Amino acid sequence: MARSDRREPRFGDDRLGDLRADPRERPGMPSAKRKRRGASADDALDDDAPRSAKTSKKRRRSFGLGGIVYWSFVLALWAGIGAAGLVAYHAAQLPPIDKLAVPKRPPNIAILAADGELLANRGDTGGAAVRLKELPPYLPKAFVAIEDRRFYSHWGIDPIGIARALTRNVTGRGSMQGGSTLTQQLAKNLFLTQERTVSRKIQEAILALWLEHRYSKDQILELYLNRVYFGSGAYGVEAAAERYFGHGASAVSLSEAAILAGLMKAPSRLAPDRNPEGAIERAAQVVTAMAQEGHITEAMAKLALARPAKARRDQGAGSINYAADYVMDMLDDTIGAIDQDIVVTTTLDRALQDVAERAVTEELDRKGDKFGV
Repeated sequence: MARSDRREPRFGDDRLGDLRADPRERPGMPSAKRKRRGASADDALDDDAPRSAKTSKKRRRSFGLGGIVYWSFVLALWAGIGAAGLVAYHAAQLPPIDKLAVPKRPPNIAILAADGELLANRGDTGGAAVRLKELPPYLPKAFVAIEDRRFYSHWGIDPIGIARALTRNVTGRGSMQGGSTLTQQLAKNLFLTQERTVSRKIQEAILALWLEHRYSKDQILELYLNRVYFGSGAYGVEAAAERYFGHGASAVSLSEAAILAGLMKAPSRLAPDRNPEGAIERAAQVVTAMAQEGHITEAMAKLALARPAKARRDQGAGSINYAADYVMDMLDDTIGAIDQDIVVTTTLDRALQDVAERAVTEELDRKGDKFGV
């Protein structure tokens, strides 16, 4: 072939594009770099899908938790407003705080024999009022241990006691409980009726707060011990001690104090003269509670449990009550209305009176038919 007919390849010519060794470098074919870039974009899109799902789940979870917190706060706020309104409504049914006062205790008339022995108590309470310092230390502590062990730490209402009582009542474990503190019980005895309604419980709590603000703990406890009902017409520990044991509250033993404190659960059902077994069983619970709270030693508890108290036998009306009634009739004519505790000493000799009663009884047994009696 002639030198002039030789043709040199022109690589810039489009028609020679097919001469490129790598097909991917030919025109119209995507480059590897471009393809890889495209693949990376596709992979990124594929990776973003689960990431978006995860973010959505996190947002939903965050919104759900935040919503719960928000609505819980709203509900709590409205519940608080409702409770405040309820308390305000029932508080309005009570006398104004500045006019509220503890009712005066009805007077007691103590009628004594010539030697100073107590023959009878007359009055609505059945016994005189006593000071806390006149009582043996374990007597008030018995009431605190079994009725209100956090008495000296709460402010009239015991949220822990209320929660425990609600739990027991809902689960049905143990007997029904009200969760009332000693202060609430005192408020009920002083100002309210014995009905069991929500309204009365709210008023009881309000009055308990007022008592705690007005009086010291010892003053509240003293008021309680002098006003609470012990059954058999006895109001206050002095009347109860005389009624069940034949002596004053200042002379009660530990086992007798446990009996008296145990009466708060059910004064009529646990009366030691009518249900000695039930009274002793309840007293054992009181002694155990006192030991657990550290009010008495273990040795004192063992002794009290080994020697439970027994109520005195009811001697019946007899001539003593007739003599007491005669004294009351005389008082109406001599001093008129009685507005405070008084003591009346008579000339009655208990021993001679008993001898006279026996003599009359024996004579009537022998000659009753003759005289038609």
